[in-house]
Amino acid sequence: MSQILDEETTYLTLFKTLHQHPERSLHEHETTNLIKKRLQDLSISLRESHLETGVFADISGDPDGPAIGLRADIDALPILEQTDLPYKSQNDGVMHACGHDFHTTALLWAADLLKQNQPKLPGTVRLIFQPAEEAGHGGLKVVNDGQLKGLRAVIGVHNKPDLPVGTIGIKSGPLMAACDKFKVTFHGIGGHAAIPERTRDAIVAASSFIQTVQSIVSRNITPKHEAVVSVTSIHGGDVWNVLPEAVELLGTVRTFYDEDRVLIIDRFEAIAAGLQHAYNVQVQVEWGQGTPSVFNNETIAKIIYDANKAETNVVTPDLSVAGDDFSCFQREVPGVFAFIGSNGPEDWHHPAFRVDPAGIQTAATFYYRSAIAVLQALKDEERPEPSLPDER
Repeated sequence: MSQILDEETTYLTLFKTLHQHPERSLHEHETTNLIKKRLQDLSISLRESHLETGVFADISGDPDGPAIGLRADIDALPILEQTDLPYKSQNDGVMHACGHDFHTTALLWAADLLKQNQPKLPGTVRLIFQPAEEAGHGGLKVVNDGQLKGLRAVIGVHNKPDLPVGTIGIKSGPLMAACDKFKVTFHGIGGHAAIPERTRDAIVAASSFIQTVQSIVSRNITPKHEAVVSVTSIHGGDVWNVLPEAVELLGTVRTFYDEDRVLIIDRFEAIAAGLQHAYNVQVQVEWGQGTPSVFNNETIAKIIYDANKAETNVVTPDLSVAGDDFSCFQREVPGVFAFIGSNGPEDWHHPAFRVDPAGIQTAATFYYRSAIAVLQALKDEERPEPSLPDER
């Protein structure tokens, strides 16, 4: 009991330290050093990396067993914290408004548990403390750095403010959305608003586009799949009696299935091309690189569900239209992403966002139990079938 209390004190202190010193994507230098020091204190071997931030390490038990990864993200957001926490951010304008400090602490705690039981591990657990989840394509950087090589599966978590502490959300299939952003520019011919026949009205064309793209989901995507097309910004013109030469639209597309993502982008481009001819304007469509959907492997999800259902409250979570670049890992190896209840008053990316630190232990033990279960299942899968006795 005293050891458990000591661990709780140690990791609660570490969590508060991380929360007080948040760092933006690709600038997580102090965070990286703190993680390295904690792992070194636990005598856990660090892996080489070409990345400037982020930490990777292995804990090996059976040298002939399989290898899996556990991932936590470590970066913060450019948000001014608006909470009354005694350990609120000391870095003005930067805040852990998505709970990556929660994830990092949980994985460090899980690393401690795994190290304590290292001789019994059915294989190797790779710890992946990923930089730049919020911005900077950190997931792809980790993949390109070779940190997933040799892994048979990967597991990640994200705190969920609308789930109570002690609850874990696990499901197979889609969990979080693919996130794509777009910019559409309508180039017309500006002129006096009183003589529109001498212009090519970019505002009218853009207005028609906004209305038409709303039919993409309702008339092309099955109601069994969720998808969103949202125009979030319109800019064109500055004077009440002059038609502008150009109008710019910004927005986002969210999908859960790859085929829906391809279809929506295709229809989007077709509508733009059609309106270009209909309104005699030039239409330029630009897409921002987004992350694919978080799509959980069915076999690994069942193993993880069975490993945790007797120890905690496991539920089937609702889909989230937010995104996470854990999906980049799932394009390389089978993976499962789970939600951990954090009982927060505000949702992710809100200036008053906070997590209940009591949920960190749930996340740590989830990592630990899931890693053991998946390693053992993969090891059992590799065992040859016993030969039948010769009946001659």
